[in-house]
Amino acid sequence: MFWPSSGLAAASTRVYSPRMSIDSLSDLKGLRRAGLVVASTLEMLRSHVRPGITTAELDAIALEHLRRHGARSAPQLAYNFPGATCISVNEEAVHGVPGPRVLQDGDLVTLDVTVELDGYYADAAVTVPVGTPTQLGVALCACAEAAFWKGAMAARAGEGLARIGYEVEQEVRRHGFRVLRELCGHGIGRTIHEGPNVCNFYDPRNRTRLTKGLVIALEPIISAGSDRTRTERDGWTVRSADRSLTAHFEHTIVISSGSPLVLTAA
Repeated sequence: MFWPSSGLAAASTRVYSPRMSIDSLSDLKGLRRAGLVVASTLEMLRSHVRPGITTAELDAIALEHLRRHGARSAPQLAYNFPGATCISVNEEAVHGVPGPRVLQDGDLVTLDVTVELDGYYADAAVTVPVGTPTQLGVALCACAEAAFWKGAMAARAGEGLARIGYEVEQEVRRHGFRVLRELCGHGIGRTIHEGPNVCNFYDPRNRTRLTKGLVIALEPIISAGSDRTRTERDGWTVRSADRSLTAHFEHTIVISSGSPLVLTAA
């Protein structure tokens, strides 16, 4: 999840607060607990996605689930976001505000959940078809997920951070789609947004090396058309510039010497 403050800046130049690295079993357990709440919330939301339901109704389901687990909405805590979750539809790439919009058969809906639990933060998102999926919608969702795993497999201690973006973008291009270049992943752990920026494209200027224990949210956000975005009048919702379909797939991961640990997997 990428949040605008005073407008969207280039993803490669956005700077967040210092990064978190896990250096104790207590940290790992705390992050894992937060990650499991995110995972269960997303699973519940997915089970309720259907034609005729509103995005506000989905958000209410998520909020009640968070409360039952003693967790809080991180977007509300950090940014006073007008919803417990971000729910974006079709051309809306990120930060969709839950409201009266009714989901229609064939829509794509992105469910983006970030929680705080006992001082730890975790973040994940998935785009799913509503009702009977379109061929393009299925392909776009599959591409976003495939791009995530390509990036994740490159996310190893000692590897350059730019390698993640390279692998993500190559996979997206292979499917004939585009990375939305103004949106990126980020560090996470003790706050909703920490360093480093995690671009979904190759940035040769980025010489950062991944370190063991680093916690990041890796999130390919892609489009069937333009690689640029626009912010809607509500000041939150970010869509593709040409209103083409978008998809988003995200997990919070911990860097290791081998494959990363996915904290937000069920």
